[in-house]
Amino acid sequence: MKPWLKHKLLWGLLAVLLCGVIAPHHSWAQSVGLPTLDIKIGQSTSPQEVSKGLQVLILLTVLSLAPALMIMGTAFTRIVIVLSLVRSAVGTSTLPPNQVITGLALILTFFVMAPTFSAINTNALQPYLANKIPQQQALQKAVDPMREFMFKQVDPKDVSLFIRLAKLPAPKIKSDVPTYVLLPAFVISELKTAFQLGFVIFLPFLVIDIVISSILVSMGMIFLPPMTISLPFKIVMFVLVDGWHLITESLVLGFH
Repeated sequence: MKPWLKHKLLWGLLAVLLCGVIAPHHSWAQSVGLPTLDIKIGQSTSPQEVSKGLQVLILLTVLSLAPALMIMGTAFTRIVIVLSLVRSAVGTSTLPPNQVITGLALILTFFVMAPTFSAINTNALQPYLANKIPQQQALQKAVDPMREFMFKQVDPKDVSLFIRLAKLPAPKIKSDVPTYVLLPAFVISELKTAFQLGFVIFLPFLVIDIVISSILVSMGMIFLPPMTISLPFKIVMFVLVDGWHLITESLVLGFH
């Protein structure tokens, strides 16, 4: 058989196979039908339509800010900083990797915040979905458990700082403190607490580094990096004392 004839037969076979693959999908798409999305901008006929449009816009804005609120308004800030400081104290700059640190911090955050999220679901979300309470009341009932959690962890000195910066009168009760004042006060309180815990975690590892450095200097091995010798000892000590268990227990109990 001539070469050009072989090429024609080959291309013809490929065309038949391609038609056999595409044709069923084409007929399936015609029989099932694909959904369409129609977005249009027109003139509103009533104030209620404008109000609903603004509500949708505000909802989309809140959803876009949800990750930041999740990070700043919960236990995540303290947990992820402490876990990162533990990794730095041990001396393994890339182990555990950032994905593991962040994932563990999220899991512990959901564990710590479970009572708060349960209260929000019971008091706000489910009654709102059942049309028992209006939207505004549901939002208020959802914010109250978060405020209660933040008040338990925040330093009153930090709250006083932001009240003074906002030039607000001194609050008499907790409900007098606005949420926009409580949230930044809670964040800096969590940062301070996380670094305090990190300092305590660093101390035993610092002792190991000092001892190893002193031994190397006394032996005249000044050109050998102390980290090369101290790293295995720090890892062994961390494993023997079950460090992850102790740190996790301390973090969770610190929120109760």
